[in-house]
Parts: sequence; C-alpha cells; structure tokens
Amino acid sequence: MALDQSFVGRTYPPTPAYEVGREKIREFAEAVGDTHPAYIDVEAARALGHADVIAPPTFVFSITYRAAGEVVQDPQLGLDYSRVVHGDQKFSYVRPVRAGDRLTVTSTIETIKSMAGNDIVDIRGDVHDEAGELVVTALTKLVARAAEEA
Repeated sequence: MALDQSFVGRTYPPTPAYEVGREKIREFAEAVGDTHPAYIDVEAARALGHADVIAPPTFVFSITYRAAGEVVQDPQLGLDYSRVVHGDQKFSYVRPVRAGDRLTVTSTIETIKSMAGNDIVDIRGDVHDEAGELVVTALTKLVARAAEEA
C-alpha cells in the first residue's frame, strides 16, 4: 500500500541534544579507517584553524539516522520498517562538526514516492548547534521494498 502523500513536508520535533566527544570522534575515525590528524589530535586540528578536533564528514550519520527513526516509527505514516533498506545519503555542511558541539536534529519528510510497489521516502535532517546555527543538512533516502506475493 502506498504511503500517504499528505506526510510530505511534515516536520518532527528536534531530538534531545547530542554532545559530540573527542573519544567518539576518534573511535568513529578509526572505525571508518580515516585517521586524518584533525580527527584525533587537538593540536593538528588547531593548526588547521579549528578550536578542537573535528569529525569525519559521515560522523553525523549516526545522529541523523537515529532522528530519522522517529519518522520511520510514526505509526500514522505506516512504513513497514522490516522491509526498509538504506537507499542513499548526502550531507551538505555549513561547518565541520567539532568536539564539544551539542547538536539537535529536526527531521522533515521531503518526498514520498511509490515505484514498482516500493515506497521511497526522502528525509531531510537539519542539524543545529546549541546556538541554533545550522551545521549540516543530511538527506536520507529509505526504500521500503514491496511485499512479496504469496
């Protein structure tokens, strides 16, 4: 069953603040195999003009994906999460994520499409810092595969 188009444009409340820690950045950088000095060494980050270590570009996925979970779990939307696969991910940065940032994410349903029985939902996650400034916008595409016929 196709998802309700009236959900396009729906915005969900901001998430609780997520405090970005140096250790979380280091662990993430190591996990993805990106050991750029600005991700693990405060002095290296400062030499590049940053106040503290910065996070790799995909670091923010972990908090934006959790925020998108609120959309996915909205019972009124009716998305069958057991059939969902991650279709695409894009980030548009205003500035790097830094250790010490307290970030919130506001999710908005950008588009809903149905193709070949699959439901495709595009979710925009606007990530703001404690001052309310936009840090990054994440665009997440989720695909709910069509149910197999018996």
